[in-house]
Amino acid sequence: MGLNVSGDVRSLARAWLAAEPDDDLRDELQSLIDGEDATLAERFAGRLTFGTAGLRAAVGAGPLRMNRLVVRQAAAGLIDYLLAMVPDARERGVVIGWDARRKSDAFALDTARVAAVRGVKAYLMPRVVPTPVLAWNITRLGCAAGVMVTASHNPPADNGYKVYLGSGAQVVPPHDVLIAGAIGRLDPTTVPVSEIDDPLIVRLRDDVIDAYVEWAPSVRLVHDAPPIRFAYTALHGVGGEVAVRVFDHAGVGEPIVVTAQHEPDGSFPTVSFPNPEEPGAMDLVVEAARAAGASIAIANDPDADRLGVAIPGCDGAWRLLRGDEIGWLLADHVLRFTSGSDRLMVSTLVSSSLVGKMAAAGGVAYAETFTGFKWIADAASKNPDKRLVFAYEQALGYLVTDRPLDKDGITAAVVMLEVASVAAREGKTIDDRLDDIAARFGRHVTAETSVRREPAEGVTAVDRLRANPPAEIAGRRVVEVVEYPEATLLRLWLEGVGGERVRLQVRPSGTEPKVKLYGEAVGEDPTPFLTALSTLL
Repeated sequence: MGLNVSGDVRSLARAWLAAEPDDDLRDELQSLIDGEDATLAERFAGRLTFGTAGLRAAVGAGPLRMNRLVVRQAAAGLIDYLLAMVPDARERGVVIGWDARRKSDAFALDTARVAAVRGVKAYLMPRVVPTPVLAWNITRLGCAAGVMVTASHNPPADNGYKVYLGSGAQVVPPHDVLIAGAIGRLDPTTVPVSEIDDPLIVRLRDDVIDAYVEWAPSVRLVHDAPPIRFAYTALHGVGGEVAVRVFDHAGVGEPIVVTAQHEPDGSFPTVSFPNPEEPGAMDLVVEAARAAGASIAIANDPDADRLGVAIPGCDGAWRLLRGDEIGWLLADHVLRFTSGSDRLMVSTLVSSSLVGKMAAAGGVAYAETFTGFKWIADAASKNPDKRLVFAYEQALGYLVTDRPLDKDGITAAVVMLEVASVAAREGKTIDDRLDDIAARFGRHVTAETSVRREPAEGVTAVDRLRANPPAEIAGRRVVEVVEYPEATLLRLWLEGVGGERVRLQVRPSGTEPKVKLYGEAVGEDPTPFLTALSTLL
């Protein structure tokens, strides 16, 4: 922004201090004003940009943190966009949900108050809800948009703001750019809000949650598959109560619940990073499964839109399934127990190529799209003559139905438990199922790594590699280079074994200070090639 620390920054900070509605953040900001110039400048050197995942940052004072002023600005920009672009937005309104993180309830209420003061009806969920419940109810209620206040699986200090349009899908260009532009035209310190009891703010009842619970079992494909013994953790998130009710209603079995992680707690006391992909995050549920003699352990992330799975091996040791392995198992099950020439499966560029091969073998249409579930929804909407039966991204995001057009860790868990049940009924394990898939399509091996880079550095590093790609990597010749500029992704194909090539991909993260690298090979481990590629960044 080019602000003068001793002048412009302090003037702006005092304006924020005067407008800040929360005492704790007023105290924090006053301390910053009284403290070092450089520390204060860091908070006011820009603003959070509405992008891939809406907004997401640590809760704190200033325009580069999540707080009520930032949320009011974002809400006002969204409402202004809806009023300009959706003719009946005032009547259809916006439905708003929130999780158990710090200030989520205040952010949700402020969103409703901003909508109401602009003449738009705002529907507030009755209490904390999983993200899939919010997304599913957007189309059920016929709303013009939805907002979920959540930081998903981010660290405990964070919070976030996720926006959906009336289709129940996250925003894609040009909508995200238009919303960001509307946000940028507003002064966060002067956004008006309605009274808390404004008649345009409608507080929904529990029937919105009950309706989802009643619907969720419809994703089952093998209704006579018997219940199995499994362990479950909500990782201190908001999915526990709803998930357990869905499991019961779906008849998949009564979970062995990790009670220490079952109730919503935004401080996440037993996990430092509440992401099922992270080492140690699923330790308690794996131990519970092992102790109870269960055949599978499952976890939702804190807003329950992702699914983690762990299984015992033949040696008794448990292991976490990679996101792609879960995707293969779900895809195989869906292909086996659905039919029709109108079926469609979708996955992302950085997910395994195996699902595309499985779809082709099953005579099912397949689309590969950019990273992020908003692009999966976009691909599905661009195939209106097709029926979406499965979609996934390797970061534990799965959709096992066509509603809503977003990942859902609860309904994915129902189908995953059915996979395990059908396998057990046939005298097989989950590992046996993976072996069956490998026997048909080759043993695909995926791997990931990352290199820490600040966002601008990451983009520059990928651009540099694109401009001058290597001729070989770890002794293997690079036979093809494919650019995906819309996704800021570079795909490198190397010579492989047995007629199969090695696929390497690199892209800067959209939400973290790192460059991500992905590898896939058939019949060999792509890790050495990823390691060599990382040294070029």
